[in-house]
Amino acid sequence: MEKQDLIRIAENFIQHSQDNWISEETAISKQVAGLKLFDAPIFAFGAADDEYFALLKQPPAIGSHFMLPKEWLSQATTVISYFLPFSEEVRIGNSKNMTYPSEEWLHARIEGQVLLNKLSMHLKSELSNAGYESLVPTMEERLWSNAAGPEHEIKFTSNWSERHVAFVCGLGTFGLSKGLITKKGMAGRFGSIITELYLPPDAREYQDIYEYCSMCGICAKNCPVNAISRENGKNHTICSAFLDETMVKYYPRYGCGKCQVHVPCETKIPHHR
Repeated sequence: MEKQDLIRIAENFIQHSQDNWISEETAISKQVAGLKLFDAPIFAFGAADDEYFALLKQPPAIGSHFMLPKEWLSQATTVISYFLPFSEEVRIGNSKNMTYPSEEWLHARIEGQVLLNKLSMHLKSELSNAGYESLVPTMEERLWSNAAGPEHEIKFTSNWSERHVAFVCGLGTFGLSKGLITKKGMAGRFGSIITELYLPPDAREYQDIYEYCSMCGICAKNCPVNAISRENGKNHTICSAFLDETMVKYYPRYGCGKCQVHVPCETKIPHHR
């Protein structure tokens, strides 16, 4: 099995899955019935023993609780990272009112994650059927988050971070809002698989963790609760509190995403000023 085989399988899955369109039964309102959630995914492939993964164990990144690929799967050789860009309908919907998440974004955040999980398990199944042991860290019982972690480690982290893994694999670099900017922008969702199948790692086309960010500060202006600033980056505590508020307001859905729309990095790598 080659890289293009996996990419083709994922593209076909997203293109033909009924879950990529919101049904009338699921839709919050008639206006979002038939909504398309994701465009075609993009992929990056990293080496399981890449030294950058070890760097994520340092407190400036994540912390000692981050589990290396080989700690998840001892015979791992490859980490596959992928990004599903939100559709134009989702992005435009969330740009109309910058105070609370749109119905389109709420569906993309929750039903979109369900579809992403199904894609991950489908890819895992394809790899397993081909004879390669594989796993999806975010769907393992060993996954846990660190919302109130020890003082010497960064809070609001987990033992497997899709964004950091995507950075290591070569998908993109971080922005001021702590989202990851890919060649398809940052409005979307990330997933990953660890496998024993060897696939040649992609070269990282960057060095600095914020290399793709123009630091324009528009995401900070968009934030409805002022959780982002050029001086201090993103305040996860303020952001999390607002997400909790949306959970109450829109239960069982929640979200925001204002820092991912109406920004130069919404759908591409922005030009630096």
